[in-house]
Amino acid sequence: MLVDSFIKGAESAGIENQMEGVQNTTMKKEKLLLPILVLVLALMVSGCGKQSVSESPTGKSESVEVFDSKQNDDLTSEEKAASEAESVNEPSANENKATQKNTKEDTEAMLQMKIGDKAVNVEWENNESVQALRDLCTDKPLTIQMSMYGGFEQVGSLGRSLPRDDQQTTTGAGDIVLYSGNQIVVFYGANSWAYTRLGHITDQNAAGMSKLLGNGDVTITLSLK
Repeated sequence: MLVDSFIKGAESAGIENQMEGVQNTTMKKEKLLLPILVLVLALMVSGCGKQSVSESPTGKSESVEVFDSKQNDDLTSEEKAASEAESVNEPSANENKATQKNTKEDTEAMLQMKIGDKAVNVEWENNESVQALRDLCTDKPLTIQMSMYGGFEQVGSLGRSLPRDDQQTTTGAGDIVLYSGNQIVVFYGANSWAYTRLGHITDQNAAGMSKLLGNGDVTITLSLK
């Protein structure tokens, strides 16, 4: 009986020791696993943080890009507005031509020529000589006594010198020129000399000019309409 009790006690003690060993082993494993779990969790948290941080610069970059794009759009709009303003302020080539044409037409409308009692249409040049000739008619009509010369022109003194830009010129019937700065010449024929062009009579052909100027000295009257 005593032997049996001792054996049973030993067996019971062995079982308890085994149980205690298992428990100790389990606790050691848990202690070993706990740091690993903490490390894994730390790595996971760190990964999420990096992902958030990496997303943040992207978001910032995108907003900067959007801002830059908007700024570029604003600059483009300002440049377009400036370009349109320049286009409006700067006259085009056609506008310049129209202005010059209108100036010439205004000068034509201001000056009127009569040969004797016959009014003729004149296309006046747009130059300083014509402007000065117009100024002579500001207060009253200018009457010029003409004289036949050479069988192709009539010439008369203006009584003063006008601005001149003499060029070698071949004239034709109906041409009006300034000669030597102080004489006006009207042609019913052709000649070649250094003149400053003043204008051209447009409503008379060679025959009409010859009829007006080829039959003796005439009087020319210049006036403002």
